[in-house]
Amino acid sequence: MEKFLGGCKANLQEHIQRNREVHAVLGNEACDLDSMVSALALAFFLAKTSPESKAAFIPVLNIPRSDFPLRTESTFLLKAQGIPESSLVFRDEIDLLALHQAGRLSLTLVDHHVLPSRDAALEESVVEVLDHRPLELERSPPCKVTAELVGSCATLVTERILQGPAHVLDRLTAALLHGTIVLDCVNMAPEAGKVTPKDVRYASLLESRFPDLPSKDAIFEALQKAKFDVSGLTTEQMLRKDLKALSGKGTAIAISAIYVNLPAFLERPGLEEELRGFCQLRGYDMLVAMTISFNEHNEPFRQMAVYSEYADLWTAVCRTLEHSTDPSLSLSPLESPYSTVCAYHQGNTTASRKKVLPIVKDFLKHWDQGHPTTVAMQPEATSVRPQPRLEAKGSESRRPEPDGALKDPAKPHRLGDDLADDDTPLPPTPMNSLVDECPLDRGLPKLSAEAVFERFNRIAADRASPDESPQKK
Repeated sequence: MEKFLGGCKANLQEHIQRNREVHAVLGNEACDLDSMVSALALAFFLAKTSPESKAAFIPVLNIPRSDFPLRTESTFLLKAQGIPESSLVFRDEIDLLALHQAGRLSLTLVDHHVLPSRDAALEESVVEVLDHRPLELERSPPCKVTAELVGSCATLVTERILQGPAHVLDRLTAALLHGTIVLDCVNMAPEAGKVTPKDVRYASLLESRFPDLPSKDAIFEALQKAKFDVSGLTTEQMLRKDLKALSGKGTAIAISAIYVNLPAFLERPGLEEELRGFCQLRGYDMLVAMTISFNEHNEPFRQMAVYSEYADLWTAVCRTLEHSTDPSLSLSPLESPYSTVCAYHQGNTTASRKKVLPIVKDFLKHWDQGHPTTVAMQPEATSVRPQPRLEAKGSESRRPEPDGALKDPAKPHRLGDDLADDDTPLPPTPMNSLVDECPLDRGLPKLSAEAVFERFNRIAADRASPDESPQKK
């Protein structure tokens, strides 16, 4: 694997210069650990087992190189296994469309099977698909399709490799696949609702083939810690790491999940200016930061900050969140150092961003109709807000509205997300990983950092006594 990855970029350039075929193994636009490792491992396998092919087999990470630091669990695993990031090929470093138009592209899709609309022209080049979610697009022969509802696409890649020559699987490839399966399947915990017998089987086969692999507990703890580690990120990267956006007719609101406690986030140097620049650059009128961290008893707790430069919008959204009953967020005020930021402790720890998004979506519907929301007409909330030094939304000094789509390359919309991202025309990419409600509701949903916190919180609540709520623990 090391030699293969080390030669990929040079091999790609040679084939492009000599007008030779390129076989790209492309992960999805989320480019999470499963997508990255599946692309690396399958491209390596195809290169080792296709001696008759004159194509260059190239794993392609489907994000710009500049976005890769946001995938902290991926950067951690590569570093732990001694793989330099410089050896990777990112989407902005290969012109797939030009290769397709020249008739020199073959494309294998891993961890997704539906290309976004901007890549529709590449459909004719797709020769194989490996995915672990229900098929939404039927492909005709000769395209080979492997699709099975398992916890991790890396499980299907492992199966494919183990069906080939025994010498192909080396320890590095096994370590990448094993760590990915363990993380995706939440350390093989049945109560998480993600792992399947096939995941267990192939993780065990990797362990038996390479007994010196780290234990499941050790690798899961390390990867999970890395997933939530934002210590090396800038404020802008922290906001983009786990971002969703809602847009109305003339208003755009971003909601970021932040994995530090709120006081630490608010103490970042120059934060207010960075929030202003972040919103202005991307056309957001408001940013809601939902922070998630653990207390001394290792229990998750939530806090929230609402930022905007527009006084009427800022006040209306704060009141809406404070008075929400479906669900109640149980917000209590926290001190904020900025007049443009309203800070809260969120007593309802089960109210994840998934449950806050519909509140904001409903607000936008009322706001766009030009009528005050029902909540905004209620008496002043109990929260003590700083006196805003904000301009009113709609004033002459208001910046131009964003034109059309709201896009953030760090976190594209995913097929199957069951919330309000319908209003945000982002390129669709598939769900992945952890179940939010029932394993049978929509196939296997995504594993996001937000989902992990929510799932662990539910497990803790289920194990508590019947009269003990998560807040009382």
